Amino acid sequence: MDTRNIMIVGVGGQGTLLASKLLGHVLVSCGYDVKVSEVHGMSQRGGSVVTYVRYGEKVYSPVIDKGEADIILSFEKLEAARWLEYLKPGGQIITNTQEVMPMPVVTGQAQYPEELVEKMRQAGARVDAEDFLAIADRAGSVKAVNIALIGRLSNYFPEIGQEVWEKAIECVVPEKFRELNRRAFELGRQA
Repeated sequence: MDTRNIMIVGVGGQGTLLASKLLGHVLVSCGYDVKVSEVHGMSQRGGSVVTYVRYGEKVYSPVIDKGEADIILSFEKLEAARWLEYLKPGGQIITNTQEVMPMPVVTGQAQYPEELVEKMRQAGARVDAEDFLAIADRAGSVKAVNIALIGRLSNYFPEIGQEVWEKAIECVVPEKFRELNRRAFELGRQA
């Protein structure tokens, strides 16, 4: 199997670390060699962050170059658009439709771009966009948006059974948050 590449992108502390840890756990349990990068970016200041997850028979580096990502999992649609050049032609974007206003928009120096999902499609990306924040809220907490997104991502791995994902939640998520995260995963998967 060739190496496959997934980028998890977001803003600040939106949970990219837990999402990448959970995904890494699932892939390792399926027998893949997996490399997960540290979170890169301005996570403590609410800035853009990215984590790379690469897996295959043998992976030597966690870094994904431009044009190599098979999937971009995005916690915010402007972040998906920002990292679009890293996506392979015809690659898949899974994005939350939430809009987190960057500082230039907050200060009135710029406007939030319109029709981002359509623009990403026009650029050749396959885009799966949903209000995962609302899905997480239905599960019990907006803080579970990361796991709702992972639930949707799991649909793109038909070879990995749902029980493998659920076992990963059990292993990675602290016990007092497991039921909430199981609900968020299931709702994200079904949405």
